[in-house]
Amino acid sequence: MQGGGKSLAAKAVAGAWGVPLLRLDFATLYNKYYGETERNLRESLKTAGLMSPCVLWIDEIEKVGQRRRRWRPRQTYLGHAAHLDGRAQNKVFLVATANDNRSAAPELLRKGRFDEIFFVDLPSEAVRKAVFEIHLKKRGLDPSKFDTLALATQSPGFSGSEIEQAVVAALYSAHARKEELSTEHIKKELAATKPLSVVMAERVAYLRAWASTRTVPAE
Repeated sequence: MQGGGKSLAAKAVAGAWGVPLLRLDFATLYNKYYGETERNLRESLKTAGLMSPCVLWIDEIEKVGQRRRRWRPRQTYLGHAAHLDGRAQNKVFLVATANDNRSAAPELLRKGRFDEIFFVDLPSEAVRKAVFEIHLKKRGLDPSKFDTLALATQSPGFSGSEIEQAVVAALYSAHARKEELSTEHIKKELAATKPLSVVMAERVAYLRAWASTRTVPAE
């Protein structure tokens, strides 16, 4: 789910293990000149190998498939994917995140390149409460002065990033009124916001149905 914390999860892996985190954006690797894309990828993976042990994070891996169809023949793209097989000998742990599983290349998702696929769903009520507390603390506010349980109850379907934006918008609103931020300010912002789970309800339902029998829940 967009805004659900996929990127944060990738960063947390490296943080928990105490190893460097390298971000690989495939969109920056592609070059219209023959052989340059492959060279860029080889150099990036070589760098990861030199820094091992490390976590190599591929962000929005589904875009690899989109670029492949647009610019490269399939047999050339398969060569890109094959480069990922050699990471184990250099102790490079690969983590990839995606927003759209439908366009991801099947050859990238097979066992041996990725050991498991996790689904990061929208936060539960208990998690939403914790997220409100995190973003209040981040802005120098005392969460105990807010009814974070009521806020969590009022925000079903909100992602972590949408909760953050509700807090930010409430701060602006309170500042404009020259008032101290309160639970009511945040409640008003929540009531005025249509989360992505509502705007794109069909898409969210599809993702959950797809993930229910194909992935491991991230919680």
